[in-house]
This record gives sequence, C-alpha cells and structure tokens, in this order.
Amino acid sequence: MDGEPSGGLRRDAIGLREVLFQSITAMAPAAAVAASIPSGAAFAGGSLPLAVLIALVACLFTASCVAELARELPAAGSVATYAARGLHPAVGFLVGWAYVFVEMLVPPLLLLQLGFTAAGTLHAEWSAYPADLWWPWSLAGAGVIAVAGCLGVRASARLGVVLGVFEVLVLVVFAVLLIGRAGGANTLSVFGTAHTADGYSGAAGVFAGSVYTVLAFAGFEAAAPLAEETRDPRRTMHRAVLGAALGIGLFYVLTTYAMTVYFGPDRFAEFGASGAASWEGVARASFGLFWVLVFLAVVNSTIANANACANVSTHTAFALARIRVLPGLLATLHPRHRSPVAGIAVQTAVAVAAVLGLGLAYGPVTAFLLLATVIVTVVVGVYIIVNLSCAGYFLRSGRAAVKPVRHLLFPVLGSAAFVPALLTAAGLPVFDFVTELTAPVSYAGPVVGAWMAMGAVVLLVLVRRHPERIAETARVHLDAYDPGGGRRSGTVPR
Repeated sequence: MDGEPSGGLRRDAIGLREVLFQSITAMAPAAAVAASIPSGAAFAGGSLPLAVLIALVACLFTASCVAELARELPAAGSVATYAARGLHPAVGFLVGWAYVFVEMLVPPLLLLQLGFTAAGTLHAEWSAYPADLWWPWSLAGAGVIAVAGCLGVRASARLGVVLGVFEVLVLVVFAVLLIGRAGGANTLSVFGTAHTADGYSGAAGVFAGSVYTVLAFAGFEAAAPLAEETRDPRRTMHRAVLGAALGIGLFYVLTTYAMTVYFGPDRFAEFGASGAASWEGVARASFGLFWVLVFLAVVNSTIANANACANVSTHTAFALARIRVLPGLLATLHPRHRSPVAGIAVQTAVAVAAVLGLGLAYGPVTAFLLLATVIVTVVVGVYIIVNLSCAGYFLRSGRAAVKPVRHLLFPVLGSAAFVPALLTAAGLPVFDFVTELTAPVSYAGPVVGAWMAMGAVVLLVLVRRHPERIAETARVHLDAYDPGGGRRSGTVPR
C-alpha cells in the first residue's frame, strides 16, 4: 500500500516522468499538430510558426503561475485549491465545479475524434468499411481508459508515458524528414509577417493565428491533480507543468516550421486538418507508408489525452467529494489500487452517454465541435482565474514572498493573453476574425451557463448549511515536505 493513510490516495506512487507525460498527453500534441494548430493558418498563413512562438510565450506566463501555485499548494484539488487560497473559498468551489465538469467532457470529445478518424481512414482505404461506423472505436477507447484508471495512477500514468513518447517521436521524425526534403526552401522568414493570409496582412494575421494556436496548449496544468500521489510533489509539480508547456511548445514550433517550409509559406493559408493539404495528406502523397505512423500517432494522441483528462476529472472530483462539497460516493477508492473507482465509473458512464447521445444525434464531427466549444470556453476562463489566484496568494503571503515578475507581471500578461482566446472560443465577434457560432455548437454557451447556475445554487446551500465545507476547499490534504526532503505526518492546512 506504499504507506498511504487509510482512505487516502496512494502516496509516492509516481515521479517526474509520469506527471510530466500526464501534462504532455493532456495537451494531445499529435492531435493538436494535425488538427488544432492548422486552424490558425487561415489567418497567419506561412507566418504560422511565428504565431505558434507568440502563443508559446503567452502560455508560459500562465504555466509559470500554475507551477508556482502547484509548488506551494500540492493538492488533488489543484485549480480549485489555488483559487480558494488565492481569492476566496467560494471562488475555489465554483472553479472546481466548472473544472470537474469540463474535464469529464474531454474523454468523450477525444473518443469522438478517435471514432471518426479511425472510421474515415478505414473507409478511405477499404470502401466496403462504412464511413459512419465510428462508434465501436469510441467505445473500445472508453474501455481502455476505464481499465487503466481502475488499475491505479501508476498504471494509468505509465500508459500515458508510452503513448506520449510514441506520438511525439513520430511527429519529430516526420518534421526532420520534412525539413530535409525542403532543402533550400528552409527560411527564417516564416518567423516574420511576410507570409500572412490574404485579408489578414502583417501583425493582424499573426495575432489572429496565435489566438487559435493558444488553444492547442490547453492541458499543461493536468499534472497538478496528481500531486498527492507524486514523490517530492512541490518540486516535481513545478518542473512538470513548466516542462510540459515549454517542451511541447517548442515541439509545436518545430513541427509547424517543418510543414510550412515543406508545403510552401506563400500557399500555407490553404493548409488544414484534412484532405491533400494536411499532415496526413502530405504524408500519403510524399512519404509512402509513413502516413500510417502519422495516422497512428493521431489516434494514439486521442487515447492518451482522454486517459490524462480522465485522471484529472476523477482526482479533482475525489478531492471535492472528500470535503463533501460533491457527493461523498465520488471519494470511494479501490481497496488495493487506491484508484477513485466511483469517479471512474461516473466518468465512463458520462463518456459513453455523451459519445452515443450527441454523436448519434448530431454526427460525431458536430458533436466534437459542440463539446470542444464548451470545454475550451471553461478551461480558458479557469486559466484566467488561476492567474489572478497566483497574484492573490502571494500578495496575501506577505511582501517578502512576492516576486514582482513571477507573481504580479506574469499573471497580468497571462490573463491578457487568454482573454482573446476566451472570446474566440465563445464565438463573440469582438475581433473580425471571430466566427459566430451556429446551432448546435451555439448551445455551448447556454450549457455552460446552466451548469454554473447550478453550481451557484449548490454554493448558496452549502454556505447556508455547511460553511465549513466550503472553507475546506482551501486545505491541502498532504504530508508536508520539509526543505530537506523529509515528511511530517498529518493533514496540513498551508
């Protein structure tokens, strides 16, 4: 049992490698390279590498804030605990309420992508395979994730390492091949503004492209909910969050540069997520059977991302159920593996219901877009609140603890970077490059509003009847680690 306290998560079960890949796989690097990042090409064109680089710098501001708070407050509640300590316990509850909701929707989102990607590719290769027979692949993926989760964080995290290494390695090798094939076409001009798309010239096109690219970085904070099961969590969480954001950010820059110079900067505005002008399309046309590895990397990425976000949702739900602001059933652990089995059962049921319900009603692609809009809108909002929480926490800690750049400037810059992304995700036409949402994707706003209204009602009831439970959102349920690496037993409210 590794010495974990009765009723608690398994302590010291995983280390830096596992939590690093928890964040990496939650960012879904292969899927982002193949599908998310190319959406910025419609605006940035052949200057998309510069847009990705700007998005990387912007996201590092928020990653720094999350890393600082993860080091100070290693807790399964992660962003909920940060908001509770940095702003107010009531804000922490609402952040946790929103975060559990959207992270529970990420697995069905990725399972839908797994389904329509596998079915579409099989149909293209063998026309006898029905293009609309996508759901068996989604259900198979749900089964893999549920089994890995029930076997405990060690098994689930190690699965993430294997899947994460494969997808990153395939895309890095492909990027090197593209750069080699480009030969004399390699140019640093793609890190300037000379190749933006028609109608979005200069810096305006690069800015628009970077807003869409920012969304590919979502998930870098996913290591944080595993803090209570990690060795030396204060140091490890800090390194994992920053390492994932920086490492995958540079991976995005490399792969985007490679495809841009190979495909041609001046026609890169035509590049997209499917067809001949896509990662799979280029691999099929120019690299023989290498396209199979690219396809497998994208499929692998969907499973790895779903697995990582299932860990996030079930562990955050466990943390909130443990203090009884969510139903206590969600705090039930497997007697041997110490995995939150009740949460995993709920997560699996939600995933299957969402995949089949929305996928069969609207089609898997439209269902994917609907869920993606809900998720990104809430996650970006959570990032902004975490930035503010970082400033609030260190200001409350006293002047001696405040580092003006990391604890004040970075939160402001991080929030400013994510506001345009929030408006874009919500389809609010504040900028001319934002497209208004149409039904059923436009239902995302009312869905988020209804869920948060329910959360506000629950909060009012708890404040009236059990105010001590709301206060508990600020507590760190973990043995405290002293500077020398020893441990003091007990639950420590830092």
